[in-house]
Parts: sequence; C-alpha cells; structure tokens
Amino acid sequence: MSISVTFWGTRGSIPAPGPSTARYGGNTPCVALRDASGHLVVLDAGTGIRPLGLALNAGATNGGRVDVVLSHTHWDHIQGLPFFLPLHQAGTDVRIHGAAQGGVPLEQILDRQMDPVVFPVPLKALAAKVTVEEISAPTFELPGFTVQAHRLRHPGTTLGFRLTPPGGGPSVAYVTDNELGPGGKYDVPATWRPSLERFLDGVDLLIHDAMYAPSQIGARAGWGHSSVDEAVALAGACGARQLVLFHHEPANDDDAVDALLAGARQAAARHSGLDVSAAREGTTLALD
Repeated sequence: MSISVTFWGTRGSIPAPGPSTARYGGNTPCVALRDASGHLVVLDAGTGIRPLGLALNAGATNGGRVDVVLSHTHWDHIQGLPFFLPLHQAGTDVRIHGAAQGGVPLEQILDRQMDPVVFPVPLKALAAKVTVEEISAPTFELPGFTVQAHRLRHPGTTLGFRLTPPGGGPSVAYVTDNELGPGGKYDVPATWRPSLERFLDGVDLLIHDAMYAPSQIGARAGWGHSSVDEAVALAGACGARQLVLFHHEPANDDDAVDALLAGARQAAARHSGLDVSAAREGTTLALD
C-alpha cells in the first residue's frame, strides 16, 4: 500500500519566513501522511499546519476526520493549532493525540494555549468536534495506519513515531527533537540507543532532527537536538532507505541548509543505498 508524505513546516524553534528561507521554508514542524485510501494523519501542529488547513479546505475535504499526532507540546510544535481551519468547521472530526507533560494532561495544555487571555477562541468553543486523546501505549491504531511510539532524548516527554499501513507496506518514522549525542540528562534507560535502532530497523523513510552542523553540536549539548552527521549515522545503523533532514535551525538560510545537506551526503556515502535529502515545504514524497 502506498503512502504520500508532504512537508508543510520544516523549521525548528521559531518561524523564519523571508526570501533567504524560501526554498526550504520558514514554518515550524508539520508533516502530513496519507494512505492510498485518503486517510490523513498530521504529525505536529507548528505554523505549517495553517497552510495545510487551507489546502484541505480548497480540496473540499472539510467534514471528514483528521488525526493530529503531537511529538510533544513545545511551542514550535503546537503554535499553529489554533489556526488550523478544520477546527473552525462544523462537521469536522479532529482528534489530537499526544502525551501529558510533567503531570499536566494534554487537554489542559491545549486549553491553556487557547485561554482567552492569549487567544480569542477557547478550545471548547471551536466549531469542529475536537477530541484530545493521550497516548498511553507504545502502539495504537489510527485509520490507515498502525502507529508505534518511542521516547526521545529531549526535554519533556517527547515521542518519535513509526507509521505503517495495518496490512503492511512502506513505513515512515518521524523523529524530531532528539539528541543523539551524549549531552543532556533525560529520563531514558541505558539501553535507549539500541532500543531506538531496533524501533527504526529497516524503515523506508526516516525524518530526523538534524538541526546543527557537526562543528556546533558541542556547544549545543543538552539542548535536545542532533547534528546532520549524527542523523546520518543513525539512518545507516538502522538500515533506513531514505533520510530527510528536519527541524532546520532558524538562523540557517537556504544556503546554509544546502551546505549541511552536502556534508550529510558525503557522510552517507559510507552507508550503501542511503538516500539523503533536506525537508522542503510543499514537497511530497511517494512511498510504495
């Protein structure tokens, strides 16, 4: 069964719009997956979810079900949610999945984001049917996809996901905001790295945090992100077919991302058959 993967937001931390980021994009994280039957799963709700909502409306897909799966609730991964057009359309069924944070339920976090003090329309006043579902098991089912979750090395409870059609087919792993290096202190076991590699074993498409150049990563230890070389090494270790560098540093313009991609491709030459690209807004990858 085929899957399409479309990038609507590729930038990390804060939006970085402008002519110098036009090729790779300035919106914060949002990736949309569709299976051959049209089931839609949205990964993260950064500012990229706004143009996705506009595209869904233009395609007359309002009134259906949309599943939004959140890696975590840091601002750059949820800041577009209030502006997601399907939330404001009666008859639309929007289900938001994610983890609680520090003992605070997910629904309460999203309520706070849309409190009248900071946003004019409360979550519970939206026109759509909105359901907030906390992820409590390592595997769960969504229409069109079996989703597996794995804890990542990033401040807070941050999850990576692997999505596969229930009947088999290509798999996509979304692993953003993940520190592969030794820096930082995180609530993960000593066996975390081999566990992550098993989780990703043989994945067709790996979308992974590659925020920093190798020369920067030492000064960023403990920030919860990875270098391009670290992402390539992980992709090679787990036998991924394709690696997409993701969560671009907001200070990096398109030329800087080009340079990081060139370095990543040089590193990938050590791993037979590994294709490396950098996430670009508006691009769609088709997996069969």
